[in-house]
Amino acid sequence: MGNGSFDTAAAAAAGYRIDPLDGEPTWVVPARQSRPLLPSADCPFCPGGAAAPEAYETAWFVNHWPAFPDGRSEVLLHHPDHHASFATFSPTEARRVVDLWAERTEVLGARHDVAYVLVFENRGPEVGATIDHPHGQVYAFDLVPPAVLAEFDRVGAAAFAPSPDLVVSSHGAWTSWVEPAPRWPYELLLAPDHTVTDLPSLTETGRDDLAQLLIDTFARLDAHFGETTPTMMWVHQGPFDGVDRSEVRLHVHIAPIRRAPGVTRFVAAGELGSGVWFDPVEPTRAAADLRTAR
Repeated sequence: MGNGSFDTAAAAAAGYRIDPLDGEPTWVVPARQSRPLLPSADCPFCPGGAAAPEAYETAWFVNHWPAFPDGRSEVLLHHPDHHASFATFSPTEARRVVDLWAERTEVLGARHDVAYVLVFENRGPEVGATIDHPHGQVYAFDLVPPAVLAEFDRVGAAAFAPSPDLVVSSHGAWTSWVEPAPRWPYELLLAPDHTVTDLPSLTETGRDDLAQLLIDTFARLDAHFGETTPTMMWVHQGPFDGVDRSEVRLHVHIAPIRRAPGVTRFVAAGELGSGVWFDPVEPTRAAADLRTAR
């Protein structure tokens, strides 16, 4: 796998900045400001569309409006049906997506200029999805993002042993539960019951279990909120920077932005200015809501 050597000078020229107050990195990408907002009737991701001229089950291509240069930003097409989502996928369809995630992670992680591969999905225009079609993205970073490093530094096996009253559901080795201190009221963590470092390392059974748990989780969210719930999802996995992190456990974060049906949970100045989050829903209540939602 790649060792992700980071060229600071080249990154700065490409838009990499460090905030002088808090030390957090930002990529300044002005070209993304002109990304088009396209109506569903002219969807480029549907088979035959501008970005997907051929029939497909799943597909990928280099993002036309990349966050990173050199082919390190990709768009992943999860399904040809414009109106489908994980909540409606069959187990076979969801498994194809997990396989696509693993394939692109392995290919990008093998590059010499990649240290970390982030797979994610923004679901719904409320969270910034500019095209309403089931798709995700991959960002291949040339450094390990600070949020990922901070999580690895503090997370041990106990973080993956949830209290029973927070557990929502399980499929095989994979379990979903409401985070005990969530930033988003119905924020969920999905993880296996044993250490698996990254998506490519998942066994056939592990991939099936994850696929079925994703279907179950999104179906519960949609049933509880009564809509195709606007949701952010991201996969945290081991880096490809050559550092031994064999104890890192692959897991999936799912953060719906609703705090109640039809009601958005906004993040405002009190939280951004303090770095402290205020959750209006008791986590055990959220877990109970989702357990009974299907």
